[in-house]
Amino acid sequence: MTPRSLAATPWAMAWAVAWALASLLVGTAAVAQTAKAAPAPTSLDTRLAQAMADPKQAEALLKTGRKVAAVCANCHGDNGNSSKPDVPNLAGQNTAYLLEQLARFADGRRRNEFMQGMIRALSPDEKVGAVMFFAAQTVTPKPTQRADLKAQGADIYQKNCFRCHGNQGMGNEKIARIAGQQPDYLALSIKRYRSGTDVRFDPLMASATKLLTDTQVDAVAAFVSTLP
Repeated sequence: MTPRSLAATPWAMAWAVAWALASLLVGTAAVAQTAKAAPAPTSLDTRLAQAMADPKQAEALLKTGRKVAAVCANCHGDNGNSSKPDVPNLAGQNTAYLLEQLARFADGRRRNEFMQGMIRALSPDEKVGAVMFFAAQTVTPKPTQRADLKAQGADIYQKNCFRCHGNQGMGNEKIARIAGQQPDYLALSIKRYRSGTDVRFDPLMASATKLLTDTQVDAVAAFVSTLP
């Protein structure tokens, strides 16, 4: 029997089909195995939760975060206490809130060219470690020489702001800690929320601040910055 006639026999055709099916199954299994070997990336929130539940992971990430913070110190100051009036303190900030702000810079919901570029260059562990490091630091309150302004700010705060930020300005996982914050930075942020045109527009903040004058905003900032 010639090769041509052999290729046309039912046995040969069945063998070819079986070989093709076997090859397909092997390829599918290899793909499945590869997919199984490459788990989906862990979210930053999950990574933070893992570290908070495991002292060894927490210690390792804090060391990583300390290295990142050394670079951040150029703007945010040693241990997260900024020496620049228009740059926020990060010390003592709530971990979940800080992590969310990193995500917002990374995807453009908050805009600052330098911050966006730097954050995008960080690995997930560097981001989580930096957040953990700054949250563990102690913020240094800013004394004010204007007792009258501070008293006015305290009155406004207890009427408008405490419901979200708390009586002592500590905030929570979704709301910023503002106690001890840089007064100039805080006043600028409030005015941006008040205008309702900033990229960080928030309806609650816009509603709470829309009737405040510039002097009243400065008073609130003066009071809050003195809170420990």
